[in-house]
Amino acid sequence: MNKDKYEFHDLTLLITHYNRSSSLARLLSTFKMQNCIFGDIVVSDDGSKPEHLSQLEKLQSEYTFQLITTPVNKGLGNNINKGQDAVKTPYTLYIQEDFLPVEDFALHLQDAWDFMNERKELDIVRFYAYYNYPYLIPFKNGYSEMKIPAIALNYTKIYFYSDHPHLRRSSFFEKFGRYAEGLKGDKTEYKMCISFIQKKGKGLFYNDFKGLFDQVNSEIEPSTMTRSSWTQSKNRLVKIVRDFYRQVKYNLDLKFSK
Repeated sequence: MNKDKYEFHDLTLLITHYNRSSSLARLLSTFKMQNCIFGDIVVSDDGSKPEHLSQLEKLQSEYTFQLITTPVNKGLGNNINKGQDAVKTPYTLYIQEDFLPVEDFALHLQDAWDFMNERKELDIVRFYAYYNYPYLIPFKNGYSEMKIPAIALNYTKIYFYSDHPHLRRSSFFEKFGRYAEGLKGDKTEYKMCISFIQKKGKGLFYNDFKGLFDQVNSEIEPSTMTRSSWTQSKNRLVKIVRDFYRQVKYNLDLKFSK
């Protein structure tokens, strides 16, 4: 067990949750074992079933967090919005309940926190991704700065922002607006990606982008995110058409969306 204590008193751990109370318990337990102390912890629940809410109340007595609930499921956008509204500290560490930090994550979080204090123009530090961000300039301590060059043909540049684990300023809404509500989770994320780029967000990206968190989807509590078969298909022709469509759509949305 790690005996070092890591205190982040001006940082709130914000966790979004939906019907995965065992995953949440595992995440909270991991941070406790790693001796991570936050200024506050907010768990924002999206209308989970009664049996999960009952477990959340038990966890609340053990880990002492704000529990923000809603009577019905309102989607990811609403869940992040109401959770962020409850944050009172200058910084927010945002994590969905199915992620687990590796043993030395706190050291990298300390680096990220230091960088954001040193460089007031930074809006976000990203810790996890499914694939590498395409345009990076080496920074330090394993991080790079994300950029979009004048000629940026790789459409994955759109994921300058991501809902995956990240540190951000709690004033995030003031610059980039609130999350779109009433949409599927991937569309909610996409709209924030557009806003983040249009409003000239700045951020860092951890180079070993799968080295700080594990995404754990058990058979008992599988992922609640669903995507269309078209977006997941590995068919070569489908992939070519999909890539062309995204290249055109993403660039048009960046130019004309409001």
